Amino acid sequence: MPFSFPPGRARIAAATACALVLTTLLGCSNGGGGGGGETASTTTGPSAGSGTQVTISDFTFQPASLTVSPGATITVVNDDTTTHTLTATKGGAFDTGDIDPGKSATFTAPSKPGDFPYDCTIHPFMKGTLTVE
Repeated sequence: MPFSFPPGRARIAAATACALVLTTLLGCSNGGGGGGGETASTTTGPSAGSGTQVTISDFTFQPASLTVSPGATITVVNDDTTTHTLTATKGGAFDTGDIDPGKSATFTAPSKPGDFPYDCTIHPFMKGTLTVE
């Protein structure tokens, strides 16, 4: 027996809810590790590496704004239930590539001072800023 959606607005709401659930469950992926900029390494464990850390949890970067010295090592820990990235939005200054749940990645901050906005390329509503000074 096939599933049928209710008529009218309820149909749109039901279809939207199904799409959101599927996107969350499947952890949509951009299929690549990004390109250009600083390279990142992925490790296992909740807090691999030392120094400055950004944690991804509940589809947010914590902290969303971070100030570091030029060339600092930044560890990104994915404590969420789906894959994420932390990727500079302009100029390819850094990109962690895909970080699976429970994993972490590190990257090196740019050597030149400035503000570097970033997002998750899989979930672009996730935003933050890395300030190098």
